[in-house]
Amino acid sequence: MSNAVPSGLSPAQIKTNVLSGLTVALAMVPETIAFAFVAHVSPLTGLYAAVIVSFITSAFGGRPGMISGAAGSLAVVMTALVVQHGVEYLFATVVLMGVLQVLFAVARMGKYIRMVPYPVMLGFVNGLAMVIFFAQFNHFKVAADDGSLQWMSGPLLYTMLGLVGLTMAVIYLLPRVTRVVPSALVAIVMVSAAVAVMGLETRTVGDLGSIAGGLPSFHVPQVPFNLETMKIIFPYSLILAAIGLIETLLTLNLIDEMTNTRGQPNRESMAQGAANVATGFFSGMGGCAMIGQSMINMNAGGLHRLSGIAMSAFLLSFILFASHWIEMIPLAALIGVIFVMAIKTFEWGSFRLFGKIPVPDIFVGILVAIITLISDLAIAVLVGVIVSALVFAWEHAKEIAATTYIDEAGRKVYRLKGSVFFASIANFQALFTPQEDPVQVVVDFKQAKVVDHSALAAIDALAERYAQQGKQLSLKHLSPDCRALLGRARDLVEVNLLEDPTYPVADDKLG
Repeated sequence: MSNAVPSGLSPAQIKTNVLSGLTVALAMVPETIAFAFVAHVSPLTGLYAAVIVSFITSAFGGRPGMISGAAGSLAVVMTALVVQHGVEYLFATVVLMGVLQVLFAVARMGKYIRMVPYPVMLGFVNGLAMVIFFAQFNHFKVAADDGSLQWMSGPLLYTMLGLVGLTMAVIYLLPRVTRVVPSALVAIVMVSAAVAVMGLETRTVGDLGSIAGGLPSFHVPQVPFNLETMKIIFPYSLILAAIGLIETLLTLNLIDEMTNTRGQPNRESMAQGAANVATGFFSGMGGCAMIGQSMINMNAGGLHRLSGIAMSAFLLSFILFASHWIEMIPLAALIGVIFVMAIKTFEWGSFRLFGKIPVPDIFVGILVAIITLISDLAIAVLVGVIVSALVFAWEHAKEIAATTYIDEAGRKVYRLKGSVFFASIANFQALFTPQEDPVQVVVDFKQAKVVDHSALAAIDALAERYAQQGKQLSLKHLSPDCRALLGRARDLVEVNLLEDPTYPVADDKLG
């Protein structure tokens, strides 16, 4: 199914996507500033990245409606680089990160994200929803006299909680009355107006740092262009490229499911790579898809490219012209928006799966969510895929079986069914009883497949077991690869060129 934006949007669609872009831009400001602080760079470094990355990926990427920007999963990796080598090395790293992502797209590897199992996807979504939710609690801390951060208390805390509650109530209740404008945008405006009219004392966006600035200017990273610099930045670039692509392509998959459309992973990877190359040359910290902002956009009706482009335009206008007004927005209003987004992002239906799906799938989903919450997204997905693969191998290993009968020549025939590979070898060996079998035995592989070298070694070992008993073993219906790679059992194979299969075997010797 094509996901291209229609050549002409109706006035209602234009209004919906523009207002959705405005809502996302407002929610993007505190998140981006917070991530910039995590990476030890200025707020403008994060905001410029959000403007450039979102614009390029929205205009040219493969998933309309998905929002990209400076993400927290990338910021935590950048911290050590900036602290040790400075922000100029970060800009060079982001450029190289983008180049690696472009190469990934040129190699057309985006399709492999479809191999991520559903339990891993579920854990990814739930883990990120919890990360986003709990990250907002940092805004409930204030600086003490000694410079340390302490939790709010007294009227300041109660005011903050009350405004967050009001924001969430408006977002949930307004759609029951009207859907003319995004409820999140109305909530931000209402809470900001209430704070201004009532003169309430509460934290605002300006308390995080100024967002005033000019247009981003072209800037070549001021680092030595030599091998030593490459040794410093390449490991970070590789990790950032991998994390960015994983988060982006998993978010793309999620939006595909929500909208019943099909995104283009390679096109999105190419756009993200180009965006990161550009933002690295314009003093930005790089970025990737942001599941939180993408969900805000989806919930507000921003399904087309226009919503992401509008978000970038609004965010840039905040920096250039409206920084004073944006800095007056209560943090509580934006926290309430993000709380609702995190709650809606979390797959609450996953709790209903308990007892209805295999226990290993539940374990993988919980494992990925926990690792995402306490460690790193890329590690969580990698662990989830590995565990899922091991579970699959274990379950598939149990499917090896054999039926036996005595043929017209008086030979006992084992007709195998299933796959013989490293995980099923023990079960394969247990199928045979050399001591009890007659003098002549046939193993028929017509309905079985020999997968790897471990299976070949097991066949050789089986031949040795029968030879020790002084019995004759014959092997039928093995592929040419199997016959070429067998050792002791090679001479036991009955060749039938018309019936023998031609599947390959995973073995380095064939190289």
